[in-house]
Amino acid sequence: MRLLSFISAAALAACLSPHAFAQAPAVQPIPASQDIAFPGTLKVFVDATDTQQRVLRVRQTVPVSKAGDFVLVMPRWLPGKHAPRPQTDKIANIRFSSAGKPLTWLRDPVEMTAFHVTVPEGVTEVTAEFDFLTPMTTTAGRVVVTDLMANLQWENLSMYPAGYYTSRIPVALSLKLPQGWRFASALEVASEGGDGSVTFKPLPYDAFVDSPMFAGKYYRLIDLTPDGKAPVRLNVFADKPGDLAATDEQVAMHRKLVSQSLKLFKSQHYDHYDFLLHLSDELGDIGLEHHRSSENGHEPAYFTDWANEYVGRDLLAHEFTHSWDGKFRWGADSHKPDFLQPMENSLLWVYEGQTQYWGYMLSARAGMYTPDMTKEALALTAALYDNYAGSKWRPVLDTTNDPIISARAPKNWLSQQRNEDYYSVGLLVWLDADTLIREKTGNKKSLDDFAAVFFGVKDGQFTPETYTFEDVVAALNGVYPYDWSGFLKKRIAETSEGSFLDGLERGGYRLVYKDKPTNWYKAREKKLKIVDLSYSAGLSVTTATGDIASVFWDSPAFKAGLGQGMTVIAVNGQAFDADGLKAAITDAAKADGKPVELLIKRGKTYKTYTIDYKGGHRYPQLERIEGKPALLDAILAEKK
Repeated sequence: MRLLSFISAAALAACLSPHAFAQAPAVQPIPASQDIAFPGTLKVFVDATDTQQRVLRVRQTVPVSKAGDFVLVMPRWLPGKHAPRPQTDKIANIRFSSAGKPLTWLRDPVEMTAFHVTVPEGVTEVTAEFDFLTPMTTTAGRVVVTDLMANLQWENLSMYPAGYYTSRIPVALSLKLPQGWRFASALEVASEGGDGSVTFKPLPYDAFVDSPMFAGKYYRLIDLTPDGKAPVRLNVFADKPGDLAATDEQVAMHRKLVSQSLKLFKSQHYDHYDFLLHLSDELGDIGLEHHRSSENGHEPAYFTDWANEYVGRDLLAHEFTHSWDGKFRWGADSHKPDFLQPMENSLLWVYEGQTQYWGYMLSARAGMYTPDMTKEALALTAALYDNYAGSKWRPVLDTTNDPIISARAPKNWLSQQRNEDYYSVGLLVWLDADTLIREKTGNKKSLDDFAAVFFGVKDGQFTPETYTFEDVVAALNGVYPYDWSGFLKKRIAETSEGSFLDGLERGGYRLVYKDKPTNWYKAREKKLKIVDLSYSAGLSVTTATGDIASVFWDSPAFKAGLGQGMTVIAVNGQAFDADGLKAAITDAAKADGKPVELLIKRGKTYKTYTIDYKGGHRYPQLERIEGKPALLDAILAEKK
């Protein structure tokens, strides 16, 4: 209503008149995609030289074979994001023309990423032009262009003709980068000019969208190729040249990550693979898989503060695993022939859950995590989901809908709502399966055998192979006969009291809580800039501001009435700081201890809340079970 306050009553009445608006012309239905060859090649040119106002300018030419309604589409349903995540809101200055003459166009009234272009008789080629207005601040979205680097994703910088499988539409890209910049992508170069211009070899449109680019001023190429195997490269871009200073030991760990992955999957479904890694606090964070590459973001100190900046270091292993699990083997209901058909995600607990599992295990096998780091990370994962109230009403399977339902929007009550738990609860389920197979076979068989058979099939083939739930069960039975259907349905499709800890215990460890945090726990608190008392009082608080970051449902903090949107001003009468809050939890546990009192600011009001909790500090960790085989240690061990 604020917008309308500037309009007079008479003008408003006129605007609302049923005759005030011209009716939009009717448009033809969007042609259904067919498995037929597109007659010609799309030519896409992107000018990425504007690093000041950060506008990416696109011009593409599209062959047309007849007059009439011609539909061009920007990708909507994006693999890897498991949801419709178009950025059509960021394109502007859209023009369509032929031989320099403008053509009439209309946006589809239902599929907002589709554009209907009226093609006159005799026209054989349409030119489409638009600007992609990249976010200049994080309030407008993820920053993809800075003064020193860029992340170019072709789904935002191109359109494709409707009516064809995207695998049947050839596309040729040419590009202009700032002079002196280097670039990396799974795309193959046809030619380069000295002025920042590059032309790439043609490829199918679906592979084009699956081959993004990092580019920038400060760049280092590190070869990770195992002997006799297809090339694997680590392409690193940084804000400062000093941040590229990987040591020989660090490079050796990354090489071992590749070799350990190949020993696990016993195959390569790529002819070359490029890790794209940015070390920047200006370019937006990312972790996104592709068949022959991956987009990865880490802190600038990834190499230079290796000893301390380790939480999240499994990212490269996770995204590399996706080359097999998710890009070569797809759940049948999520693999679609174009970018308009809705994806279904019922098998994401395999696609993402088992990838999450291998991300941790391969990082340990490569030495990028120590065994203790991995166990501390697993303890926190197990504790988190074992304390989630949401598991009592919502099965893991339903969380596979979260990419579509919530699009990773923030949630106030995450422990009750749940969010994409197929990742980390999926990890625990696959740990459960792995230790069960190892226990039943005397450690002679394992989930490694499943990975080799299921994801390693047809070594060297790039064309995706889809699978169903029944295929997963059959492959597990091929490794060790068991009621795998019942095993998986119980853990994935049913509600539970907490998460599944059988895998840890079968692996020789139990989840316990102690009064001192692990190194991983402390490193995570530092990374997130919080004091995390989730497993004691039930809340976490931002260290710098006192803002409540989260409250566990049904925890002491929850029962006291606390939640997000509140700020801790004082603890037991003293100005808030992290150490004071932790000391208050310690003091409350003493025989003569008093409940923790928090002075809370919410909006313009101040109020004191009392947390009735005397249990002291509780931090999750794994404890060795005497007499049980250490199967978890065997899982983490390097494969010879």
